[in-house]
Amino acid sequence: MSIFKRVSNILRSNKEQPPATASLGNPLEVAKVGDIVNVDLEEYVISGKVTYFDRGFAPHRYAYYLQSGKNIQCLIVEKGRTYDCFLCSFIEGALDDPNDVPTRLELDGDVTFDLEFHRNDVSQTEGNTDFRSGDDIIFWRYFGPDQRFFFLQWQDGKFVALEGERTPGNQIKFLRNV
Repeated sequence: MSIFKRVSNILRSNKEQPPATASLGNPLEVAKVGDIVNVDLEEYVISGKVTYFDRGFAPHRYAYYLQSGKNIQCLIVEKGRTYDCFLCSFIEGALDDPNDVPTRLELDGDVTFDLEFHRNDVSQTEGNTDFRSGDDIIFWRYFGPDQRFFFLQWQDGKFVALEGERTPGNQIKFLRNV
């Protein structure tokens, strides 16, 4: 063996190998409770996560409960050909029956939202959320003026309402909690 081959083998063996836990998937899907998220130049800690799926199929929607001090927001990520991300605020309101959910909502008398779709899903939760794992959830998505969206979720007698705007996925940065 020549001296040049020996030197090149030594140099190749000293190169650092990338860690095996580098990227294990898209951060929009694999983020966990305790990770840090930077959205619109504000940092949040993920305090809860809800994963939505159809039985026997891969998850298609994620809801991250984001906390910054006393402020709690929700980042909804919908998986399709691309990722649709929505940063939402929780809204107080009251409905009693999921059969009474209208196709058109009027919010504070000045904004009207129209029903885009609704579906039944199964939830898997971790951390602090409004839902339980393994139960069915009905999910409604409404669209309104100026790229505003309204989300309504129901599980076992409890409604959760959110209003938010579309946020480009490339503006959301995750820092993993190791």
